[in-house]
Amino acid sequence: MSDFFDQYIDPSFHIPLLVGVIILLTIIIASVTTRIINLMIKRTKAADDNEDVTNLVFFKRSVIVLIYTTGISFAIYMIPQLRVIAASLLAGAGLLAVAVGFASQAALSNVIGGLFIVIFKPYKIGDRILVRTDLTGVVEDINLRHTVIRNFENKRIIIPNSVISNEVVINSNYEDSQICKFIDLGISYDSDIDLAKEIMRDEVEKHPLSVDVRTEEQIEGGEPRVPVRVILMGESSVNLRAWSWANNPPDAFVMECDLLESIKKRFDREGIEIPYPHRTLVYKEPKNKDSGPAL
Repeated sequence: MSDFFDQYIDPSFHIPLLVGVIILLTIIIASVTTRIINLMIKRTKAADDNEDVTNLVFFKRSVIVLIYTTGISFAIYMIPQLRVIAASLLAGAGLLAVAVGFASQAALSNVIGGLFIVIFKPYKIGDRILVRTDLTGVVEDINLRHTVIRNFENKRIIIPNSVISNEVVINSNYEDSQICKFIDLGISYDSDIDLAKEIMRDEVEKHPLSVDVRTEEQIEGGEPRVPVRVILMGESSVNLRAWSWANNPPDAFVMECDLLESIKKRFDREGIEIPYPHRTLVYKEPKNKDSGPAL
C-alpha cells in the first residue's frame, strides 16, 4: 500500500488523503449504524414497546457521538503538525482540563441526566407527562442533551435533561395508563338530587369509552360501577361528582367532553336545573340623624 502511495501519489498529498479517507469511513460507519438502529426502532414501534424504543433512541445518539468523536480524533492524530502542538500544550494540560471542566459542566450534567432518565425510566418516549404544572404533552425524543415534549398544539417543548431530572413529573402512563376523570356538575337546591345522581351514573355507564375498574370482590359486594356523590354545598348549587374511568388519557379527555354535553341535555329534558350563581342583596334605608324619636 505504501509503495502504491509513493508511486502514484505525490507525497505532499499523503496526509490530506489519509485524513480524508478516515473522515469518509467515519461518515459511512455512522450512516450504516444509524440505518441499522433506525430499522430496529421501527420494528420495536410496530411491537408497541415504548420502553425499548426509548433505549434504542438514546443508544443511537450515544453510538453516533462516539463514532464521530473517535474518527475525528484519529484524523487529527494523523496530522504531525497537530501532534507537535498537542505535545507543546501538555505543560498547560492541567489548567486546560480545569477550564474545559467548567465550560462543559452544563453539557456533562445534561448527558448524565439523560443517562439516568434512560436507566431509571421516570418517563419514556410516548408517555404523556406534566412538568411544572403548565408544561404538558407527549414525550417525543430523549437525546444526550434534552428531552423533547410535543404539546397538544403540536408545538415542541425542549427541556434540558439536567433540568427535567430535578423536576416533579406527573406521568399519566407510568405503570398503568388507565385514568380517572371527575365529572363535576352543580344542580340547584330545588332539584331532585337522587334523579341527578342516577342520570350522571347512567350517562357514564353508557359511554363507549368508559371502563369498569372494580375488582371481583367489589362487584360481589354490590359497589356501583360509577360512584356519584355530593361533594359540596355551594352558595347557589349542590355540587355532584361522578368517577369515570378510561383506558388512557386521550380517551378520558374525549369521554369527559361527551359526558358534560350528554348529562346537560338529560338534565334539561328531566327538569334538573344547573343554576347561575346568584346572591341575595339587602338594601337598608339610611338613618336620618335630624329626625326626632318615633311616635
